[in-house]
Amino acid sequence: MKQELVMLIQAEENPSVLEAIRELLTNQEEETDPVLKEKMISRALKAEEDIKAGRVYSSEEFKSKVNEHIAKYK
Repeated sequence: MKQELVMLIQAEENPSVLEAIRELLTNQEEETDPVLKEKMISRALKAEEDIKAGRVYSSEEFKSKVNEHIAKYK
């Protein structure tokens, strides 16, 4: 798993993602719950896989989906 994480981090170009990973891994002061930490890492890795596979929405597609969802509750 460590090797996979190293490869993913090395390939990552988005500074926001890298900053989030750094914060997650170095935030020892608040003692993040290990289960929560594992879930967050897992979700980040899945998100990276989705991005690499092209499973993303444009901002317009996202806005449309949000508006459709909001309309259901009006």
